Amino acid sequence: MTYIWAGNRWAYLAVVVELYARKPAGWTMSLSPDTELTAKALSMAFEARGKPNDLLAHCDQGSHYTSQKYRQLHWRYQIKHSMSRRGNCWDTVTESFFGSLKQERVHWGCYQARLEPQQDVLNYIPMFHNSYRLHSYLGYMSPNQYKAQMAELKKTA
Repeated sequence: MTYIWAGNRWAYLAVVVELYARKPAGWTMSLSPDTELTAKALSMAFEARGKPNDLLAHCDQGSHYTSQKYRQLHWRYQIKHSMSRRGNCWDTVTESFFGSLKQERVHWGCYQARLEPQQDVLNYIPMFHNSYRLHSYLGYMSPNQYKAQMAELKKTA
């Protein structure tokens, strides 16, 4: 989860990133950094991926990730829950995404109204980041291009 200045208060963005493709699969924004926010992002990712089996979701030890509601969501979706030890941050892919988002989008905009960052950020993710933003880790392809290439390789194998 990260925060974005929205004119006169903070807005909070929760993202679930597919590790192998560096692709945000679920995201949502709210004015409250709570379990509801993180649960919506996880649900969006689960639905967008077609309700797959054998998932592993990694997060830090924040209270919204250790709450009963969030743990029950993992149980309902049969997702294995992984957490870093206290003081160890292993979610560098998500942190890298937040850094790119803020550098490429958020810091350039001076949001005056509460809905401006929400519309801007929620459009940036599917329309630019997932479709056009090149990643060195993915061989200088966008996440969507990489996933398409992997699907094609899987068909031919």
